[in-house]
Amino acid sequence: MGKREGKRGKRRRIPERTCVACRRKAPKGMLVRIVRTPEGEIVVDERGKRNGRGAYLCRNRSCWERAIERGSLARALRTALTAEQAEALLAYAASLPASADEPAAGLQESGRRTQDE
Repeated sequence: MGKREGKRGKRRRIPERTCVACRRKAPKGMLVRIVRTPEGEIVVDERGKRNGRGAYLCRNRSCWERAIERGSLARALRTALTAEQAEALLAYAASLPASADEPAAGLQESGRRTQDE
């Protein structure tokens, strides 16, 4: 009869994040994190564990293009994106589906739940 007994039946809370492009909320694992590292690099953080200031985007190309064009990604990261950084992010976005309904090009089904489920 310890303290743990009361927690047995409770569901675990799933953290939610907001896409900086479309402002849609989704579970953290369904979004991609982009990080400005302490060294000033802009990197895609698939695991969500890198140190630095992060921003989240949906896993579809349209959100990535919108975030880069409108400057919402740069604003969220509190930095200006260079042309090379924007180009590298768009190259990553090219592997993503154009919209949330289309499967990603070259990627297999991962078994994860989609946003629609």
